[in-house]
Amino acid sequence: QVQLVESGGGMVQAGGSLRLSCTASGRTFSRRAMGWFRQAPGKEREFVSTINWTGGITIYADSVKGRFTISRDNAKNTIYLQMNSLKPEDTAVYYCAAANRVSSDRNEYDYWGQGTQVTVSS
Repeated sequence: QVQLVESGGGMVQAGGSLRLSCTASGRTFSRRAMGWFRQAPGKEREFVSTINWTGGITIYADSVKGRFTISRDNAKNTIYLQMNSLKPEDTAVYYCAAANRVSSDRNEYDYWGQGTQVTVSS
């Protein structure tokens, strides 16, 4: 009932920037919290950021705070993750997900995108 399509991943040098996009289908998008998670090889999927349905509340993992910005445009059914000052440790598959409330727990999210690879070289 909700489909998420991600774009914007790729390869950049350390210190560079990328902007990820996630476009959602479904009638309930504007009332849902949205989040970004990432998973590096050999590690568990970790929380990156989340945003509530109005965009008035945002939460960031300490590892990305001050470098990443989450935003949403409900008219376009799209959320974004602007990633600046990228580091090699940011290399991971990034996933977009939808939930009924803001949360850092992946189990709170009902729908997931396919994931997009972000690679940061030193």
